[in-house]
Amino acid sequence: MMMLALCLLAEGGVTTSHHLCVLATGQEVVDVHHHVFQEFQILWLSTTTMMGVCCNLSLIGKWTYSIPDFEVILTSLGVFSSVLVVDGRGINIHAVFDVILQSRTILKWLIQVRGVVHVTNRRMNTGWTAGQAGISHLGLRTEVGLRTELGLRTELGLRTEARPYRMRRWKPWDTFKERPEIHDGATPWKYIKILSFLLCCLCGLVVFALALCSKASFLLLITVAGPTEHSVPPENKALVLLAIWGTLVAPSLLQMIKNIWKAIFFGSKLPSEHTAVLVVSMEFLVSGGAAVLALAAMPHLDIVTNMTILNSVAVFSSLFQVASRSHSRLCNGWMVAPVFSVLLILAGHTLFLALYLVDAEGRREAALRCGLAVGATGLVSLTWWQNYLPHLLLPRHKWLTEEMERCAVVLHLLTCFTRLAVTACVLAAYVPLSGGAWSSVWAPVAPAVGRLLATLAGLQLLSSVVGHWLSLVACKMNALRRCFLLPLYLASLTLLPLFLAPIFIYLRLQQDAEGPGYGFARYCEEAVHAGRHTLGDGGFQRLLLDATTQLCALGVERPRQTGLLTCAAVCWWVGFLLATAHTWALRLQRIQTTKQLFVRRMYEGAWLEQGLLLNARFNMHPPPKRTPVPEEKLTLYMCATMWHETFSEMEKIIISIFRWDQFRPHDDREFNNLTTEAHIFFDDAFRTVPVSGERHANQYVEDMVQVIQKVYSLFQEDEQNPFLGPVPIGDQMLLRTPYGGRLKVTLPCGNLLVVHLKDKSLIRHKKRWSQIMYMYYLLGWRLDTRFYQRWLNGEGQDQAQIEREKERERKNTYILALDGDTDFHPPAVMLLIDRLKQYPDVGAACGRIHPIGTGPIVWYQKFEYALTHWLHKTAEHVLGCVLCSPGCFSLFRGAALMDVNIMKKYTTPPTEARHHIQYDQGEDRWLCTLMLHQGWRVEYNAASDAYTSAPEGFKEFYNQRRRWTPSTLANSIDLLGGSIRLARKNRSISRPYLLYEMFIVGSGILIPATICLMVTGMLTLLLAIDPNWALILATIPPSIYLGLCFYLKADTQVTLAAVLSVLYALIMMVTMLTIISILVTDNTIFSPLAISFVTFVMVYVVAALLHPQEAHLIVYGLLYILAIPSAYLLLSIYSIVNMNNISWGTREGEGAAAAGAAMPPPPRNKMESARNTMRQLYQQARCCRCPCLRECSGYTQVGQCDSDLPVIAATGGEPMATMVEPGPQNTIVGAGPQNTIVGAGPQNTVVGAGPQNTIVGAGPQNTIVGAGPQNTILERRPENSSVGVQTSPQSSLRRRGSPLSTVRRQDWIDRLQVLSGVRVSFLEDSLEEPETQFWNDLTERYLKPFPDDENKKRETIKSLRELRNMATFIYFFANLLWLVATFTLQLLKGTLSIRIPKYDNSLTFTGDYILVEPVTFMFLFTFVLLVVLQFLTMLFHRTYTLIHFIGYVNTEMKKGHIKSSDKLENSWSPEAWVNEDELYSVSQARGTIV
Repeated sequence: MMMLALCLLAEGGVTTSHHLCVLATGQEVVDVHHHVFQEFQILWLSTTTMMGVCCNLSLIGKWTYSIPDFEVILTSLGVFSSVLVVDGRGINIHAVFDVILQSRTILKWLIQVRGVVHVTNRRMNTGWTAGQAGISHLGLRTEVGLRTELGLRTELGLRTEARPYRMRRWKPWDTFKERPEIHDGATPWKYIKILSFLLCCLCGLVVFALALCSKASFLLLITVAGPTEHSVPPENKALVLLAIWGTLVAPSLLQMIKNIWKAIFFGSKLPSEHTAVLVVSMEFLVSGGAAVLALAAMPHLDIVTNMTILNSVAVFSSLFQVASRSHSRLCNGWMVAPVFSVLLILAGHTLFLALYLVDAEGRREAALRCGLAVGATGLVSLTWWQNYLPHLLLPRHKWLTEEMERCAVVLHLLTCFTRLAVTACVLAAYVPLSGGAWSSVWAPVAPAVGRLLATLAGLQLLSSVVGHWLSLVACKMNALRRCFLLPLYLASLTLLPLFLAPIFIYLRLQQDAEGPGYGFARYCEEAVHAGRHTLGDGGFQRLLLDATTQLCALGVERPRQTGLLTCAAVCWWVGFLLATAHTWALRLQRIQTTKQLFVRRMYEGAWLEQGLLLNARFNMHPPPKRTPVPEEKLTLYMCATMWHETFSEMEKIIISIFRWDQFRPHDDREFNNLTTEAHIFFDDAFRTVPVSGERHANQYVEDMVQVIQKVYSLFQEDEQNPFLGPVPIGDQMLLRTPYGGRLKVTLPCGNLLVVHLKDKSLIRHKKRWSQIMYMYYLLGWRLDTRFYQRWLNGEGQDQAQIEREKERERKNTYILALDGDTDFHPPAVMLLIDRLKQYPDVGAACGRIHPIGTGPIVWYQKFEYALTHWLHKTAEHVLGCVLCSPGCFSLFRGAALMDVNIMKKYTTPPTEARHHIQYDQGEDRWLCTLMLHQGWRVEYNAASDAYTSAPEGFKEFYNQRRRWTPSTLANSIDLLGGSIRLARKNRSISRPYLLYEMFIVGSGILIPATICLMVTGMLTLLLAIDPNWALILATIPPSIYLGLCFYLKADTQVTLAAVLSVLYALIMMVTMLTIISILVTDNTIFSPLAISFVTFVMVYVVAALLHPQEAHLIVYGLLYILAIPSAYLLLSIYSIVNMNNISWGTREGEGAAAAGAAMPPPPRNKMESARNTMRQLYQQARCCRCPCLRECSGYTQVGQCDSDLPVIAATGGEPMATMVEPGPQNTIVGAGPQNTIVGAGPQNTVVGAGPQNTIVGAGPQNTIVGAGPQNTILERRPENSSVGVQTSPQSSLRRRGSPLSTVRRQDWIDRLQVLSGVRVSFLEDSLEEPETQFWNDLTERYLKPFPDDENKKRETIKSLRELRNMATFIYFFANLLWLVATFTLQLLKGTLSIRIPKYDNSLTFTGDYILVEPVTFMFLFTFVLLVVLQFLTMLFHRTYTLIHFIGYVNTEMKKGHIKSSDKLENSWSPEAWVNEDELYSVSQARGTIV
C-alpha cells in the first residue's frame, strides 16, 4: 500500500531497527513534538496524507473510524514497533479506543509484533484524560509509558524513568493471588432476604389474626349487650355497656397519657381559639356518633348486619375525596372510585332500611334504631376529616393546618377529653333509658358471666393495641400491601364465614340425625324460640344462641331477607374498598414516622381495620405505577481523619470507600439522588529531608499511594482478561495547596476520592483541627459560598428564594465522620442516612462500633463495647438521646453543624486548662455537647455496623482511656450544669432523663469506692474476717497506687497497674467461684447478693442472645468480670492523676512521632564530606558514560540517563548536592562537575557553563541562562523567563494538568509520581485562585499553627497540674466519703441495718434474716433497677432496629441494590501488576520499558 511504501521510503528500506510511525492531526503537533523525535527515522503523516491513503478514515471533525480501516493501517505498519496517535486539536478520541478494542486482528498484531499504541491529547486538562476515556488493557498505553531504549521521552517521561524499582513481570503460570480481606461476604444477604420474607409473612398473618380477634370480640360484646339473655342476664347489661364504652375510650386514654407526658417534660404550644373550637366541635360529633352507634344502635341489630355496617363509615371520606379532587381540578380516573363508593354506601343503607322496616312489627322502634345506626355511621365517618383538610382549604387558610401541626399536643389532649366526656354522657343517659340501673354494676356477678366479659373485653383491648402497632410496623417495613392492606381487607371477609361456620356445622349434624328436612327455619323454631337444642350449656354455646336469636328474629331463612342482607353487605364492602383504593398507590419510604403514615395518632379500637385504612394519608397525586418514590437530592461527604495508620489499617478505610463507590455509582441515573465525595485529611503528612531541609511526603503518605493502587485493582469495573492482566488505572491529580498538598483520585465508578496532605508547619494538626478544616471547606466554601455567588451574580431569584434553597441544601448535606482505620459497608451508611432523612430534628447518628484486633486486651474491649451499645446507648436513645456520637463512624447533618454556637464555638482554641481536657481530648463528645445545647437530637442505630482497630497492648489501652475518661467527665458535667435550660431547649431531653444521667455520672464518679466495697465483700467471703478490716485491707493497694502515681513516670504507672490487675483478676476468679458455691450451699437465690448476681448474668446472656451475630462475645464476659478492678479502679486512678498529660496516647511510637519532625541537617565532618564527594564523582562518572544531551538540527533534547536513577532512589529521592545559601539576590555561577542547588530568594539567576545539572528553586522571579551541554530545570513561580543561545523554544511549555517537559529535581510530587507505578500516573495540577485564597484566609483566621512559646507552654503545664490536683482531690474525696459512710454503718450494723427475711428456693421462710446497711441496700437496689431499665429499653430499641433493617432489605431488594460481591472476590490480585512480557515491553533486542 501507499502508506507502507512511504514508510519504507522514509526508512530507506531498512526494517530491522526500531521505528516509530506518528499519526498526526495537525501541523502544530508536528511543530511541537518534532524536536523530540528528530534524530530517528520517522514518517510524519499529515492530515492530507492520511486522507489520501485511506478514504474512509477521517481525522478531522467527528473522528469516525471503522474496524477494517484500523486493521489495514496497523497490519500494514507491522514493521514498526510503536504507533503514536497525536491529537493536536483536542478532539475526543473515544472512537479510537472503541474501534481498537473491538478488533481481534489488532489484538493479534499487538501481541505478535509487540507493538504499543501511545496516545497523547494536548487538551487532557480540559475535561478528561486518556486513562479516564476508556483505555482498555489490550495494549493501549498513555503517554506515561512511552519510554524505550532509543531515548524517547514524552512530557511525562521523568516520572516513568525515575522509577527506583523495576516492575514485576506477570507470568501466565503465576496465577496464585494475594488480596486483603475485604469481608464483603460477611453479610449473608441470601439468608437475610429469606428471613425478611418470613418475618413479613409472619407479620401479615399476625395482623390478620389480631384484626379478626379484635372485630370478633367487639361484635360478641355488642351481641351480649342486646335483648338476648342466654349469656348475660338482664341485671348485668349495664356492665356489658360499660365494657363496650371501655373499648371506645381506651385509645383516647393511652393517647392522653402520652400527650400529658409530652406537655409536662417537653413543652407544648397553645392553639388559637378558632382552631381549638373547630377541633373540639368535630370531635364532639365523632364521639357522639361512635357512642350512639356502639351503645344504642348496634346491640339491637343482628350480628351479620353489625359486621357489615361498619364498612359504611367511609361515606364522608369518599365525599371529601370527591370534593378535594374537584377543588384541585383533578377530575381524572381517581375520581371514579370515591363517586361509586358514595353511591354504593347509600345503596347499602337503602337495602338495610328495607330489610328492617318492611316486615317489622314495631316499625316505629325499628325505624328509630335504623335511623340511629345510619346517622351514627355518618357521624363516625367524620373521624378522618383532617386527612382532607389541606386539600379543601383556600391558600389564605393554609395557616390552619400548620397551626394544627404545631399545637398537636394540646389539640390531642382536647380531643381525648372531648371523647371521654361525650361518650361518658351518652353511656350515662342510655343505661336508664334502656331499662337498666347503675346500681347493677356493683351487684354480684356470676363467675361465668364475669369470666366471659373479662375475656371478651381484655381480648378486644389487647388485640386492638397490638394489631395497631403491628400495622404500623408493617408500613415501616415497607410491606404495605402484603402485611397491611391485604390482611385488613381479608379480616372483614373472613369474619362472616367464621361466625356462620358453627351454625352450618350444627345444621349438618342435625340433618344427619333427623333427616334432610332440618333447616334454619326449624332451628330457629326449636333451638331459639322453644329452647330445645343439643348445643350444650357452655359459654360458646350460649354465645351462639345469642348470635342466632337476632338472625332468627330478622327472618333470614326467607330468601328475600337473605337477599337484602347479602346485597347490603356487598354494597357496603365494595364501597369501603373503593373509598380506600388510594391506599394501594401509596409509596412509602423506610422508617416513616407515624404522623407521615396516618393523620390521627389515635386508633379506633372498636372498628380497627376501618380506622387504620381510612386513617392512611390521602395523596392527591399518586405516582405512576413502577415509578420510584421521589426523593430530595442529598450530598454525602465521607471525611476521614488519618495520622500514622499502618498499611493494613489504611486498606480498611480505602476498601470501604471503594465499596461505596461500587454501591452508589456517580454516573448511574438510578442513584442520582445521592452525590458522594470521599475526603481523607492526612495529619502530619510531611517530613523534612535531612540534607536539603525541604518538606517531602513521609512514609505514611507513600503507603497511602500504594494502598490506593492495590485496592483499585480489586474494584476495576471493566472485565479483565486473564491472559492480559489488570486494566490500567489512568491519570490522577496531585496538587500543591496552601496547607500542603492534595491527591485526587477518580474511583472506578466515577466518585471522587481526595486525600488532603497536611503539613503541620503550615496548618494546625490533630483531629479536631482536621474536622474544622473539612467542615469549613465543605460546608462554608463548597456550599454557602456557592449560594453567595448566586446572590451576588443576580441569577433572577430573590434573596428569600436563595435563602430557602440554601437551608434545604444545608439540611440535605451530610458528613460521615470516619477514622483512618474504620471499616464499614454501604448498608451501614444507608441506615444512618435513613435516620437523618426521616427525622429533621436529628443532627447526628452513630452506628455500632466493633473493635477488632487480637489479644486479651481486645477481647475485653469487644465485650465492653458490646455491653455499652447493648444497654447504655440504647437506653440513651430511648429515654432521651445519645450524648456522644463517636468520631470513628458518625453521620452529621450540615444544618446542625452550621447552627449557631456549634461550628463557630468548635473552633475555639484551648486557652484554659479545662479546655485542653474538654476540647482536644474528647472532640467528638464536645461536638455532640454543643449540638445538644442547640436542641439537636443524636441517635444510635444498632444495625449500622462499623469496625475499627482497638489498642492491643496494655499501655496503649490505658493511654487511650486516660484521654477518654477526663473528657467524658468534663463534658457530662458541662451538659448537666445547664440541665434546666437544656431540658427547655432540647425536646429530646426531659427532666427524668437528666435524673437518669445524673445517676450515671454519680455512679461513675463513685466507681473506685464501689470496687473497693466489692473487693471488701470478696475478702470477707474468702478470709472470713470482719467487714471493717476487710474494707481497710481493700483500700490499701489503691491508696498506695494513687500516691505512687504522683511520683512515678507514666510507663512505670502502667507497669504497676498491670501487675495489680493480675492480682485482682486472681481474687475475682476465686470470689466468683465462691459466690457460686454459696448460692448452691445456701439453697436460696433471694439474698441481695444472689439477686444482683443472677440479674446481671441473665441480663447479659439474654442481651447476647438478642444479638445473634454478636452472641459469641458472651464468652469474653468472663474476662470482663476478671478485669473489673483493673478497668474501673486502677484505670480511674491512672486517668485522673494523669489528667495533665494531654498527649494523644496512641500511635505515638518513636518512628511515628518523628515522621513529620523537622530534622536539622546533620553536622558535617571530614568523613561525611569525603563520602559526599565520592558519591558526586561516582554519579558524574556514570553520567559521562552515557551522555544525555544530544544536538540535532538546531534542537536540544533534554533528558537524563537511566544510570542516574538508582542514585536518586538510594538517597531517598534526593541527589547529593551542595547547598548554596541565597543572598538578597541569588546569582550563582557554577562550572564544575557537580550539582548546584540554589535556594529561594527575591530573584534567582543561574548561569551554567559546564557538564553539570543546575537546579533553581522557586522565587518571585526565576531566570535561566544556559550556554552549555547541561540539564536545567525551571520552576516558574510566578513569573518565568528563559534566555540562552541554545535553549529549545519548546522548553517553556507548561500546561495545567500536564507534566513538565524538562528535567528538574525531585520534590514530594515527583516522589509520589515515581512510586505510583505503571498502572497509574499522577499529573500535577494547581488550585484555582479563589480556593487558594480561601485556604489562606481560613488558615490565618482559625488554623494557623500555634507559636512555639516556651513561656506559654510552662503556663499551660502549670495550669494543667493545678486542675489535676483539684480534680483529683474532689474525685477521690467523694469516694472517701462513700467509704467512710459505709465503714460507719458497718460499725453500727446492729442498730442501723435492714433485716431481709431469708427464703429458700421453694419460697419457704428459713427463719433467718440478712442484715444489710441502708446505703449498700439502696445502692444495690438502684443499680439492679437501672440494669433492668436498660434491658427494657434494649428490647424496645432492638425491635425498632429489626423493623428498620427489614424495611431496608425490602426496599433495596425492590431496587435490586443488594447484590453479592462475587465480582470483588474474583478480582485479580494487585500483586499481578502487568503482563509485561506480552504487551508492555519490547523484546531484549529492541529494548526494555522501565
